[in-house]
Amino acid sequence: MKAAVWYGEKDIRVEERELKVLQDNEVTVRVAWAGICGSDLHEYQEGPVIIPVEENNELTGQQAPLTMGHEFAGVVEKVGKDVTSVKEGDRVAINPMYTFGNKPEDVDAYDGFQFIGLGSDGGFAKYVNAGESFVYKLPEGMTLQDGALVEPTAVAVQAVKEGNMQFGDTVAVFGAGPIGLLTIIAAKAAGASKIFSFDLSEERLQKAKELGATHVFNSGQVDPVEALKNVIPEGVDVTFEVAGVAPTFKQAIDVTRARGTMVIVSIFARPIEWNPMQLTSTGVKVTSSIAYTPTTFQQTVDLIGTGQLKPQGVITSQIELDDIVEKGFEALTNDKSQSKILVELSGEM
Repeated sequence: MKAAVWYGEKDIRVEERELKVLQDNEVTVRVAWAGICGSDLHEYQEGPVIIPVEENNELTGQQAPLTMGHEFAGVVEKVGKDVTSVKEGDRVAINPMYTFGNKPEDVDAYDGFQFIGLGSDGGFAKYVNAGESFVYKLPEGMTLQDGALVEPTAVAVQAVKEGNMQFGDTVAVFGAGPIGLLTIIAAKAAGASKIFSFDLSEERLQKAKELGATHVFNSGQVDPVEALKNVIPEGVDVTFEVAGVAPTFKQAIDVTRARGTMVIVSIFARPIEWNPMQLTSTGVKVTSSIAYTPTTFQQTVDLIGTGQLKPQGVITSQIELDDIVEKGFEALTNDKSQSKILVELSGEM
């Protein structure tokens, strides 16, 4: 079968790969749609970031080269003999997150985490095998394209939960890439009264406004702190840092009200210099979130299924697997009007 395989920085190849032997506790999923994630883009542009390259990952037993893709949904093609929760023909989304599972999710959601599609073969292929616990059935009426949006939307839902956001709170989001846009959608669904969006791209800011931001500012044209505090002098209740660079990290703290919360959602490609004294005079709390708990993943499936969460607006392109480098990774690198690009595998809805 064809698969998009990561070999190294700027080296993703669409080539023939064999599907591994199905284990008794696994299902084979016929992939319908798979999204290109910001973390995939990091691996393409400057990886390896979390892809194992020198030895097999202890959770997945695999290392590069491996098939990418961790945002995907499809149809159960085959089930191992010990699988009981799904059957052939079920429409499913995949929670790609591996953990050791030694601790309750409310104690440590990231107990040795790794991901299908980053630490093991993933969804940029016709078929993928996944353990039964990774597979979540989709409700009636929820499309497989919607299913491919569950994983990134769950990241945003978890971030909103980590920020302890309350109904009516004011929010700022630094970075209007896919996760930033989904954070805007999640914050709006959770009852944010004002949502500020900051980015350097006018196209992305326009998309942020379409998806629920009430105030948008180009960080290259205005001072974000001054712009926000002209509207809310005391600062916002919760801020989400989804850009991953030193200036936005510091600005995100500065626009947060005293004793408010700043949530780090981004992946930082390199260390930054920062003085913690920035927090001392205000009591701003800093927390972080990179993924989601199993509970949050299921809640995200449910919320999209009922229409309470509407992430579909982040989709900007649909491409074929053969075009994943030029029309996928390169497009996301060079064209800021692109947000979420879906790769069509079977194309089932």
